[in-house]
Amino acid sequence: MNRLLQQMVSAQARQRPQAPAIVLQGQRICFEELDSLSNQLARALKQAGCERGDRVAILMPKSIPAIAAILGTLKADCAYVPMDASSPSARLEVMIRTCEARCVLTMGAAAARLPAVLANLEKPPFVGWMGPNEPQGVAAAFGWQDLPALPSGPIDYRNSPQDLAHILFTSGSTGVPKGVMITHANVSHYVDWCTNYFDYRPGDRISGHPPLIFDLSTMDIYATLSAGATLYPVTPEMSLLPNKLADFIREAELTQWFSVPSLLNYMARFDVIRQDDFPAMKRLLWCGEPFPVPALIHWMRKLPHVQFTNLYGPTEATIASSYYTMPRVPASETELTPIGVACAGEDLRVLDESRNPVAVGEIGELYIGGAGLSPGYWRDPEKTAAVFFPDPLNPGQRIYKTGDLASVDANGLFYVHGRTDSQIKSRGYRIELGEIERAFNAVAGLKECAVVAVDTGGFEGATICCAYSLKDGVELDSRQLRSRVAELIPSYMVPALWLQLPALPQNANGKIDRPNLRTQFQAMKGGVASTS
Repeated sequence: MNRLLQQMVSAQARQRPQAPAIVLQGQRICFEELDSLSNQLARALKQAGCERGDRVAILMPKSIPAIAAILGTLKADCAYVPMDASSPSARLEVMIRTCEARCVLTMGAAAARLPAVLANLEKPPFVGWMGPNEPQGVAAAFGWQDLPALPSGPIDYRNSPQDLAHILFTSGSTGVPKGVMITHANVSHYVDWCTNYFDYRPGDRISGHPPLIFDLSTMDIYATLSAGATLYPVTPEMSLLPNKLADFIREAELTQWFSVPSLLNYMARFDVIRQDDFPAMKRLLWCGEPFPVPALIHWMRKLPHVQFTNLYGPTEATIASSYYTMPRVPASETELTPIGVACAGEDLRVLDESRNPVAVGEIGELYIGGAGLSPGYWRDPEKTAAVFFPDPLNPGQRIYKTGDLASVDANGLFYVHGRTDSQIKSRGYRIELGEIERAFNAVAGLKECAVVAVDTGGFEGATICCAYSLKDGVELDSRQLRSRVAELIPSYMVPALWLQLPALPQNANGKIDRPNLRTQFQAMKGGVASTS
């Protein structure tokens, strides 16, 4: 059922006005207060000049005001564009210019950078200040202190389910961010499936770990609030301390945790989960990258009462397109976890280079169709046409070329085998880097690892490189690591360059920052084989 996203939250404000909607670091806001605050903000945006379809940049830390800003933007008939406050000013300027933001809603330390970000724009957006103490050098059209004077009752909307709800910027291969357009209908369809499949209920206490710029946060916000459950946002600082995360889950008595696997792997490596821990937890979900099987086994054995589900889907397909709930603990540390089957209303296909279906068990490229498919990239028809194609099976529909290598087995389960751009040729062999990573994840003593390839100009083609970090107290140099992994993979897959780090770098979404690692290895190509 296509609905406007803000209507989902307003419905809960009518049904359970005093129930907690968001709890963050001792602060809480009930559904009625959240609905009223976002109504007031919508009126402030409209009075300042926002019209249907305008884009509103959200340059704020994860907070109760930030989520109110998102809902207020939608109620003003606009689309929101979340931005990472830690991004370089030049990148923020590019994104604000690209999406042609009408307004920037901001608060905290991010506002101090606004003068530099807006200085070179021909038509700078107006600013709405969402916190106390307006900053120097920023002329705000309205401030937080102005909102209480505005009516807090229901506001009329003119937007439709086919209108944009938000634009999410992802990294572009050319260095220029791409703005993925997502509609109300895209999100509401997924939320309907998600809340039904996972049986979200009032009284559920659900984590909000991903940053607001990451599509997974969309599920956290709308699925949680539309079900009358309570959202518990997780601060970025907490993610640095695995023991604090475990304490947070216990003390908040979370019924669901959802994050990228890197964090779950981090917690497993530090062994912060007790046997039969988190008794209130019903579900643990992950998405965004493969979950190392040894860490998954660790979690499943520690929490036998919890349902574990792997979700898969690129930003261009709205949160997730497939799911797989683990029926048992994996039998071995090298077992490949499927991405499962398509969510209701979604369509997965494995096709060859001519976009014809491949045989069962054969590897091809994964394409996605269905209700979650984005309209494309904002103001970029060329990039849109490069990956969105007419659906040969359904006239008038489209399919999206994910860039993921995949197969489907005789039971209809889909498996991802890596990226088309992670399948390399080295020393004459075609190699999938994900296969090498799976072997490393079975090595005791490793905290985390990543395998990338760089062009070092040699005759062998791409050079395989491994960056890794060790558990506390473990002494393992690259020679020992090479020897152990050589027992698991052919010699031509063993990395040639090694880099030991205290921790692997992460991007803003919490995933391993592989471009950063490639840059470090490129700097090592003068013959350095290990920094361990």
